[in-house]
Amino acid sequence: MHDQQTVLEIIEKTQARRDQRRAFMRAAAGATVMAGGLSLLAACDDDDDTPAPTPTPTPTATSVSVDVQVLNFALQLEYLEAQFYSYAAFGTGLPAASLTGTGTQGAVQTGSGDGFPRAVNFSGDPLIGEYAREIAYDEIAHVNFLRSALGASATAQPAINISGTTTGAFTAAARAAGVIPDNSTSTFDPYLNPINFLLGAYIFEDVGVTAYKGASPLITNRTFLEAAAGILAAEAYHAGLVRTIIYNRGITNRDLITNATRISDARDSLDGSSDLDEGVGGTNIGDLLTGVSNIVPADGNAIAYSRTPQQVLSIVYLGRTPTAASFFPNGVNGSFTTTT
Repeated sequence: MHDQQTVLEIIEKTQARRDQRRAFMRAAAGATVMAGGLSLLAACDDDDDTPAPTPTPTPTATSVSVDVQVLNFALQLEYLEAQFYSYAAFGTGLPAASLTGTGTQGAVQTGSGDGFPRAVNFSGDPLIGEYAREIAYDEIAHVNFLRSALGASATAQPAINISGTTTGAFTAAARAAGVIPDNSTSTFDPYLNPINFLLGAYIFEDVGVTAYKGASPLITNRTFLEAAAGILAAEAYHAGLVRTIIYNRGITNRDLITNATRISDARDSLDGSSDLDEGVGGTNIGDLLTGVSNIVPADGNAIAYSRTPQQVLSIVYLGRTPTAASFFPNGVNGSFTTTT
């Protein structure tokens, strides 16, 4: 279970559960994406023997191109999440076959010394370990699903920094948020223990939800839109779970709530002047015990926030341009690559 070969076999089995859905997406997108045109599918049930209705008119090449651009942007984010969760849950990254594509392929920059990516020891909190493994399977499946749907148009994984060393992106994010001192020797290691893992996961999860919601109006193909909505729902489940555990553990560990609030504030400052982020609840024990929770970050209508690709990149770059300490130190592949 803990050696790399077994992990990869488990990942393959997890992929198999999505094969039918992935095949459907390939049918919608495969060859026609390369040709510059895409026909909408009128029927979704492969087992239905009744004749399919006449397809709707083929979208323009421009609309197809935008759909592919959006899905490839999502794929770049999924690479980041999948690699983090795979290392944290299993101690290994994605297989090489899942990383190829257009653009510049990069490696996971693990660093060395304290804070390098590795399996978290969840023995002290096995429930969080179970959650971590489940989310890891989901994120890996998202990568393979999007790659399959995009076919030859899929972008490669760029260079990714998921290190908690002194030069790691997690450390840079924690310094910027005030979770740790802002100096050259401080580190934030999300692989050190279950609590640090939760904060590491919290950095990503809300961003993924707002990214999918913000990009959804750009998608013109209904098949792609329905699939993106499904991934958005999965990401929202993940984010809600992480926020719930942080709030629960924060009842006896107030620093956890405080640090989650700091991370939320840092994300909000990075993505621009609008208020698109919220912590998980009150920061003092009185608030926690009287039920001031905030599991769902949303506007006054209880609708989740949206972020543009540019706002999302500002967060994962930890600034307006990528640096060595960004989660994507060399930027991302695809059409959405800058914060402006």
